[in-house]
Amino acid sequence: MEQTEIKQGETKDFKFFDIFMAIFVTVLVVSNIASSAKIIDLKISLFGIPLAFDAGTILFPISYIFGDILTEVYGYKKSRRVIWTGFFCLILSSVAFGIVGALPGEGMWQGYAGDAAYLAILGGMSSGGIVLGSLTGYLIGEFSNSVILAKLKVMTKGNYLWLRTISSTLVGELVDSVVFVSVATLFGIFPWELFITLTITNYLFKTSIEVLMTPITYFVVTFIKKVEHEDFFDTNTNFNPFKG
Repeated sequence: MEQTEIKQGETKDFKFFDIFMAIFVTVLVVSNIASSAKIIDLKISLFGIPLAFDAGTILFPISYIFGDILTEVYGYKKSRRVIWTGFFCLILSSVAFGIVGALPGEGMWQGYAGDAAYLAILGGMSSGGIVLGSLTGYLIGEFSNSVILAKLKVMTKGNYLWLRTISSTLVGELVDSVVFVSVATLFGIFPWELFITLTITNYLFKTSIEVLMTPITYFVVTFIKKVEHEDFFDTNTNFNPFKG
């Protein structure tokens, strides 16, 4: 596989980049809706700690897998663009749910559903706690994941993909889980009694998904590199998330 490095000002068309961005953003928004809508309890405990988790945990790890693929193939700068796109789409979805919640409900709908049910299930998507928690955790976690993966790729000369993806995810998911649950709990979205449970379960579940999906990640990365003729190394990259 030819290793390439795009020079400043050079542009290149990719077949799959926009598709990965669309999937990444969709997974991100849907997982945040699920997080607000339901807490799942599989009645399993680890060292006496119930492994209950918000429903978004089921889907959210996929965003990290796609983040790994984006950084590994296209480089940090391209990944940064996707991360910020996801960030603003999260804000847009939160604003939309807030507007919907503020508008008056139709009479029949109030009878079988009602504003109370809407606010109980989807109100968190527009409340300060879950929005601030998800946005903050997402940004810090995703950028940590991308930066670590990019730097490890240079350090390992492109070898040991499994080590790079898992190591970056261990850090990124830890930051995301702690920040998200902490902020959401402070704002009363989750009860304090579930703080440790949600944090540990979120982290274990997300990192386990990354490990289990490693063979698929290998296959996708190899295929995309071959099709796109791209294998970017961030040797001279500015990792400031606010600068292109």
